[in-house]
Amino acid sequence: MSGEFDLDQIYVIIREHFREEGHAPHYTEIAGELGVSPEEGRLALHALMDSPFPCWLHPDTDYIASFPPFSNIPTQYHITVGGVRKWFAQCGFEALAMRWLFPGERVLVEALCMNSGEPMRIELRDEEVLSAEPNTIYGYVAVPLAKWRANLPFA
Repeated sequence: MSGEFDLDQIYVIIREHFREEGHAPHYTEIAGELGVSPEEGRLALHALMDSPFPCWLHPDTDYIASFPPFSNIPTQYHITVGGVRKWFAQCGFEALAMRWLFPGERVLVEALCMNSGEPMRIELRDEEVLSAEPNTIYGYVAVPLAKWRANLPFA
């Protein structure tokens, strides 16, 4: 591989690991999937993280912190798929995108409102909202779009 990385392949490896395991792979696992040395796996991971894709590492480490729509760091956005609760979403908006990664499955998003502290639940399957509690849920972003990239490590 030596410096030339197929970013699409690395993306798929990470995404599928998250889907199956509920957490991000370590770069040694990425290396194994690619059939390269651990160091080349680490460099491949960094190549993807340095791309415009909105993912990032935990500061000053080689550990994946966030990989939309997944968060490797526990957040208030708990995701349950098919009765199994093992994922966290990067943010409230990304939580809604989880349904695309689990076609045909019931995807439950549970969180506490960051304004009132009241519980919120929304259950989705593909493009259908199966239930929502409360029946009206609003989303907001407190960081201007122009400053999103600079704030990614702190989201």
